Amino acid sequence: MTSIGGAASSGMVDWNLAVATATRLMRPGPDVSRDEARAVVAELRRHAQASEEHVRGFTGLGTEETHDTPLLVVDRPGWVRANVAGFRELLRPLLDKMQERRGTGPGNAVLGAVGGKVTGVELGMLLSFLASRVLGQYETFAPATRDLPAGANGGGRLLLVAPNIVHVERELDVEPHDFRLWVTLHEETHRTQFTAVPWLRDHLEGEIQSFLEETDVDPMTVLERVREAAQSLAGGRPEGEEGDEGRSLVEVVQTPAQREILGRLTAVMSLLEGHADFVMDGVGPAVVPSVAEIREKFQQRRAKGASRLDMALRKLLGLDAKLRQYRDGERFVRAVVEEVGMDGFNRVWTSPNTLPTKAEIAKPADWVTRVHRKPEA
Repeated sequence: MTSIGGAASSGMVDWNLAVATATRLMRPGPDVSRDEARAVVAELRRHAQASEEHVRGFTGLGTEETHDTPLLVVDRPGWVRANVAGFRELLRPLLDKMQERRGTGPGNAVLGAVGGKVTGVELGMLLSFLASRVLGQYETFAPATRDLPAGANGGGRLLLVAPNIVHVERELDVEPHDFRLWVTLHEETHRTQFTAVPWLRDHLEGEIQSFLEETDVDPMTVLERVREAAQSLAGGRPEGEEGDEGRSLVEVVQTPAQREILGRLTAVMSLLEGHADFVMDGVGPAVVPSVAEIREKFQQRRAKGASRLDMALRKLLGLDAKLRQYRDGERFVRAVVEEVGMDGFNRVWTSPNTLPTKAEIAKPADWVTRVHRKPEA
């Protein structure tokens, strides 16, 4: 296995142990033969290539020029390795800061006992939970490794998690070929967003790094949240001991400045997720015959969730917020396109100043007024 750890921040999290733990604990994928698995991978690659053209045609974003963002069809362990590499790079400033505080803070003795290995195990438990749920992902901040290529100059990579796609299509009892194309349309939209809008990645990274730089939190607080999530996953949390109504890990590291940054990040993520859902459903009727059935069943699956434990973990990890982003963002995109057309909507990609605010996501007419208002004579 390729080493993911490194000198920087290695004392706070043992990244290699996180990967090993997640791989050991994750659920097995669906039962498929070797030939079936090869066929699924080949079809997902074909759908991704076709989706690129569909998305460009529908949105008006991008050109015929090729980009160097790789497509990787991965299994669950592959998804874990890719995300750990990205997390380690993106969270480096925060972990370095926590490492500095560890030497003098009041939690030093406890942190010394717990150490990076225990934190790595607990992070691995969370990743094992998520690894069976993600269908696809555009990794915006994806450092290239020996086994995981990424685009040049900080470009990302597109991941499709084959066993999870097969699992969900069987669970929903939908037409497999249609479902696979439907999923790739959503993920390809994310790749198009970042490859067609050159400033978007740097803007998003700048906001995230500003958020992390503003962090002023006792490392024990963050560690305790990770442990709570891991204990919930393992069934080790006493009945009725929800505490804090399941605040997410993000919510415990917010200063006033961070709340402002988080508001802007929430708006951007709502836009990106809602746009992908809008495109997926807009393209769908022309190329996915059973799109209406797929959408209905998938929405029911999203809304229903799973067990009480699953719902608690969604809250703790902030995944419930992601579900709201799909819904709110899609409403924003739909309302703006209905008002000013696709070309008018695409002014959203002009610069960071034309991105919607969190308030405008809820009130699309306000964004239209601000961005499309006529200059006074």
